[in-house]
Amino acid sequence: MKTTRIQFVSHAALGALLLLAAPAGHGQTLAAANATAAARTRVAAPAADDKAIRPFKVTIPDAALEDLRRRVLATKWPKKETVADATQGVQLATMQKLARYWATDYDWRKVEKKLNALPQFVTTIDGLDIHFIHVRSKHPNALPIIVTHGWPGSFMEMLKIVGPLTDPTKYGGKAEDAFDLVIPSMPGYGFSGQPTTTGWDPQRISRAWITLMKRLGYTRYVAQGGDWGDVITELMAVQAPPELVGIHTNMPAAVPTQVMKAINGGPALKNLPADEKRAYDQLDFFFTHGVAYAQQMHHRPQTLYGIEDSPVGLAAWILDHDARSYALIARSFDGKREGLTRDDVLDNITLYWLTNTAVSASRLYWENKLTFFAPLGVKIPVAVTAFPDELYTTPRSWAGKAFPKLIYYNRVDKGGHFAAWEQPEIFSSEMRAAFKSLRKPLGNATAKAGAGR
Repeated sequence: MKTTRIQFVSHAALGALLLLAAPAGHGQTLAAANATAAARTRVAAPAADDKAIRPFKVTIPDAALEDLRRRVLATKWPKKETVADATQGVQLATMQKLARYWATDYDWRKVEKKLNALPQFVTTIDGLDIHFIHVRSKHPNALPIIVTHGWPGSFMEMLKIVGPLTDPTKYGGKAEDAFDLVIPSMPGYGFSGQPTTTGWDPQRISRAWITLMKRLGYTRYVAQGGDWGDVITELMAVQAPPELVGIHTNMPAAVPTQVMKAINGGPALKNLPADEKRAYDQLDFFFTHGVAYAQQMHHRPQTLYGIEDSPVGLAAWILDHDARSYALIARSFDGKREGLTRDDVLDNITLYWLTNTAVSASRLYWENKLTFFAPLGVKIPVAVTAFPDELYTTPRSWAGKAFPKLIYYNRVDKGGHFAAWEQPEIFSSEMRAAFKSLRKPLGNATAKAGAGR
């Protein structure tokens, strides 16, 4: 996303970019390397007519997994950082633990089996194949919801909420809490197609999602997102198709103009309430220390050849998204599980690697012309959950100003940037509470029989 602060890429980010420049083939011939790269992408069925919904299965060749292990084992490592913390970037010890587990114990086939147990589909929208998971609830009054991931995540972030949202009675909820769940992969991400021309910005993606829900036959639905998923979800709400009755966000575009001006060197803000001061400090930290990756991808995404060629380089780039998420992930490789396991982390990174989407996903930053966190003018009902370890914990006062139809607000005790991934129980409970007032009697949230099955 476009940021409002102009600054040079930090020394830590430059160091990370140097780390990414691992040798290309690691002993393979160029022809063999190219053949393996091509095999990594041949996982989708050929395109049919534009409106067809085609079943999808993940079938990664063994050769691609063997190539991944060889490249991880052949990593050319930098020297250890010269500080005792993460102020210079992703730490060598963390990356070497990750690489060791990735090359020796990690099993992609486990997640592939899990994915293929879910109903997955591909459909062509505006000339591009869109991959999505579509799970219908067994409960007849389920409310349809489309949930959108962000960067450096993927639809993998949402796998833990499939059961709780679609089958709530099995997870402590009630039948009337059920959702029909649609989880798409953004263009250039995961198993969706990679745009070959410019123009796939957040506005275009939001229009594609509206088309997708209409194609599935839904006449009444809600939408949810965080990170890029928030932007796309809020842009869907700005368009306000009659079928979309409300949205939920865990990283809203709700920062007041005067706050952003102060962060960027404008007049200082005095006597802020405690929750607004905390949010201000979080934002100030992010724009000072955490935004270099976004600036690089916003200005020069094609330069990031290293993350397309080096698995460990890709992993380091993904881990360095934000300080709190990095701390959480680093602990998982020290045997301290706090929301994410080592396999969770590597499932997502391996998806990027096997689909060759490191650079294509980065281009969304280049395409974007919106400003980070600036309100977009949403007029339909909005629900907000504020997580303590998000890039900023949204105060109720800011949410109320940004969203004139704020129907739900709650601050929870756990969770960060990857809320559904880290805290699926809390996230699912929030979805049930957030959209409770928008549910209708049986029969109002239906889809065409057989659509997307």
